[in-house]
Amino acid sequence: MQAPLEAMVFDRLKSVTSQDVAHAAGVSQATVSRVFAKRGNVQPITAEQVRRVAGELGYRPNVMARAMRTSRTGTVGIVVSRLGNPLYPLMLQTLGPKMVDAGLRMVVWSVDESDETCAIDAIKERSVDGVLMMTATAESSALREVVKSGLPVVLINRVVDGLPLDQVESDNRAGGTCVAHYFAATGRRRIALIGGPQAPSTIRNRDLGFRDQLAALGAPLKKQLTAYVENFSYAAGFAAAMRLLELATPPDAIFCANDVLALGARDAARRRGVRVPEDLWLVGYDDIDMAAWDAFDLTTIRQPINEMCQIATDLLVARIGGSTKTPGKTVVPNDLIIRGSTGRHPFPALG
Repeated sequence: MQAPLEAMVFDRLKSVTSQDVAHAAGVSQATVSRVFAKRGNVQPITAEQVRRVAGELGYRPNVMARAMRTSRTGTVGIVVSRLGNPLYPLMLQTLGPKMVDAGLRMVVWSVDESDETCAIDAIKERSVDGVLMMTATAESSALREVVKSGLPVVLINRVVDGLPLDQVESDNRAGGTCVAHYFAATGRRRIALIGGPQAPSTIRNRDLGFRDQLAALGAPLKKQLTAYVENFSYAAGFAAAMRLLELATPPDAIFCANDVLALGARDAARRRGVRVPEDLWLVGYDDIDMAAWDAFDLTTIRQPINEMCQIATDLLVARIGGSTKTPGKTVVPNDLIIRGSTGRHPFPALG
């Protein structure tokens, strides 16, 4: 006969079933199944009791068995690139708890250097229930593959016009417009832009909003005060800003297409002995954590990451659940966050 301690260890090693959870929680097995499948009407107090008991017993739903029954894996794929930009790790960090709350797990595919093989293979094999894409462009082979597969897909951050997909973005064009108005209305006269490749909708729309507003205000962007980089890195921002600051008549304000470029531009100004904000104003885009550090104190456009991630998660969950609602684009407003790189000068009234 086993000793009591040995029996306890043996019992712990056995696979805990949903029947065990149901018996311990005083509910039916069907109720346990509904709680973990997040379907059906289960009272919140009952669902909490089931989850508590399941945790105490060490119960884990059998994902493979559920997949066989429902043709779902409980897993979604996240396609991202440029993880060196702190914006994307922040988005992943924000998405994680929201996916967990929705009863889903994430698998992340980084497709830097145009290597999308892993994502495409998983899509073809339908090893995920849906796909959320952060860095899509019209040229993305992973995007074409997921559209062809018929899997539920949501684009977040970057959008691609003309596709019948759910898409979520912040108002990048309005962000560029806001920065242009801020510069012009506060007396900046030699206004510059550090931009980048136009394939991403984010950069393209920021550029358009900035240029169009300056033109509308009678101060069109001058060619010699425009620098385009091939990648959105600190080094690229540093080099571009150095070129602009070496001009015979350097800019007194620079708008950078993202914060990483702006951080490089800020250090270029230090290298050149250019005072920020006394001689030069700098504005970035995204409001990554480093933008608020004392060393940079960067004025920037803040994207509403939490709201965007929640909307995208809800849309993907609905599509996985069979929603037939006509796909559309959700555009979320963003905010100008004023810091020391523009002297904390308040935003002037419009009109």
